[in-house]
Amino acid sequence: MVCFALYRASHATSVAYRELLAPWGLTYTQYLVLVLLWTEGTASVRRLGGHLGLDSGTLSPLLKRLEERGLVERRRGATATRDDRVVTVSLTERGTELRTELEDVPRCVAEATRLSAETAPALLQTLRELTAGMNEVTVGLRTPTDAATHERR
Repeated sequence: MVCFALYRASHATSVAYRELLAPWGLTYTQYLVLVLLWTEGTASVRRLGGHLGLDSGTLSPLLKRLEERGLVERRRGATATRDDRVVTVSLTERGTELRTELEDVPRCVAEATRLSAETAPALLQTLRELTAGMNEVTVGLRTPTDAATHERR
């Protein structure tokens, strides 16, 4: 079944990243935030959450921990519109320097997948399509409990 294969692949990937990132005391999700900021420079909390599929209730404590470690800085109203409701996140000097220290992580993970240069892009495209499809349908899905309750009425 697809659900087991996806779960196992996701779990194995998370474990690999956890092991690779342990020397820096980073979680996989914290690492993903840093990767996005290394790519984009500065981003709003909303944009980061959109990329990662996380709500602000999950993302805010994660960003607080990164900020306490001196890796990122959060600022209110630092946009062109100076809207105090918008919180932007940017890398500190230490957060930027960490990129060099972690530059081997993507290579290590890529090698661990054992995917060839030819098959990796196809898998990425399939995963993007799967994610888009699941995001479209989950809005209207009922849980098995909802369906059972509905059928008993």
